Amino acid sequence: MAIPRQLPNAITVARIPLAVVFFVALLLGGTNGAGQPVLRWVAAGLFILAISTDWVDGYLARKYDLVSDFGKLWDPIADKLLTGAGFIGLAILGEVWWWLVLIILVREWGITVHRFIVAKEHIVAAAWMGKIKTTVQAVALSWALLPLHVWIGLPVWAITTTVLMVVALILTIASGIDYIAAQIRGARADRNSAG
Repeated sequence: MAIPRQLPNAITVARIPLAVVFFVALLLGGTNGAGQPVLRWVAAGLFILAISTDWVDGYLARKYDLVSDFGKLWDPIADKLLTGAGFIGLAILGEVWWWLVLIILVREWGITVHRFIVAKEHIVAAAWMGKIKTTVQAVALSWALLPLHVWIGLPVWAITTTVLMVVALILTIASGIDYIAAQIRGARADRNSAG
């Protein structure tokens, strides 16, 4: 079965407006859904749908040999817009620590800026550790966004959220260090081959 060549890229781009709609629904939903509980469920559902498309576009691109430089560059950017909206929204609502969000955002956007800077020389695709980091961030954010405390109790929900967020933070830092180390190794290899 043939699929349109631009489908994976279209799915990637669709995550960007979904991130905006998700962010607005999250803020209107309020803390743990206290403002508009239905909007909190809608926000969580939109986030889970949007972050799931990250797997879909990657799968389609690899399966049908549609991997493109556009996708390699914009897929991580769309992910960071979506997860960044989740982290910032939860911090605004007082459900996640600002310091944790700032560390994650500095790492995420620092590497994204670097990807843009070197894009003319070469495209830096996401490494395996970065993919694990994104998956853990997605799980942590999905858990934090779903107002499950109504059924499992606030203490259990809050402890689980904290543990998941700390694991996401550790993996975010570790994958950032891995990215920097890979770029340094690559630069050395380029210098050695040129010399």
